[in-house]
Amino acid sequence: MTHPTLPTVLILCTGNSCRSQMAEVLVNHDLAGVARALSAGTKPQPKVADGAIAALKEAGLPTDGLYPKDVDAVMDRDIDLVVTVCDNAKETCPVFPRPVKSIHLPFHDPHGEPLESFLAVRDDIRARLIPAVREHLGV
Repeated sequence: MTHPTLPTVLILCTGNSCRSQMAEVLVNHDLAGVARALSAGTKPQPKVADGAIAALKEAGLPTDGLYPKDVDAVMDRDIDLVVTVCDNAKETCPVFPRPVKSIHLPFHDPHGEPLESFLAVRDDIRARLIPAVREHLGV
């Protein structure tokens, strides 16, 4: 039996180093089997923030292979929902080749702050973004 393709969520941020990376991992973990996530940035940073990696590991989540991606690299993918997690990404959200549903859920940027900030943002993403994705995809 073949599985239908899972709906794909693109989580968009400016740097793709903190919030969008954590959201990508959380969606892929919490909604495994019902949705899959990609993340990208409008101006990707050189690497994923150490705090974001630490916050994911602290929750027992996988961090292998995470790296900031430019939104241009995912433009040709079949995206079912775009979630912008910072105001800047909302302003510069690219025009996709076909109409795509998008929602804006801003989260605090913990970049450069202590690990506690990353943990709080991780938990906030889990509390607000996961249910919103479920609702918008109907999963």
